[in-house]
Amino acid sequence: MRRSEGGHGSDGGYVTAEAALALPTLVLVGMALIWGLMAACTQIRCVDAARAGARAAARSEPPAVAVAAARSAAPAGAGITVSREGDLVRVRVEARTAGPGPLAVRLGGEAVALAEDTVG
Repeated sequence: MRRSEGGHGSDGGYVTAEAALALPTLVLVGMALIWGLMAACTQIRCVDAARAGARAAARSEPPAVAVAAARSAAPAGAGITVSREGDLVRVRVEARTAGPGPLAVRLGGEAVALAEDTVG
């Protein structure tokens, strides 16, 4: 039996093949977008935590208080360092992003503030 020229041809299998190729690609792109969003959030949290720690350290709070202020805004498991260089206090916050293997990159933020005890 022969199909007519204007009817459905034998291209019905192409839709299945295209879907089989397109769906994994769409899933991969979606996962990459979610990972990028999570990395951006981690970076922003590191910067915010560094700023909070630098403000506390600039008020001449003890280093433990400055670290606690930074830790309250930092991502879980972040490393926090507080140092003083002359009139400036420097706080650095570093954290790893979620992800397997090479996707677990290390991000960080740093803030520097003028110590209030030197102003005046």
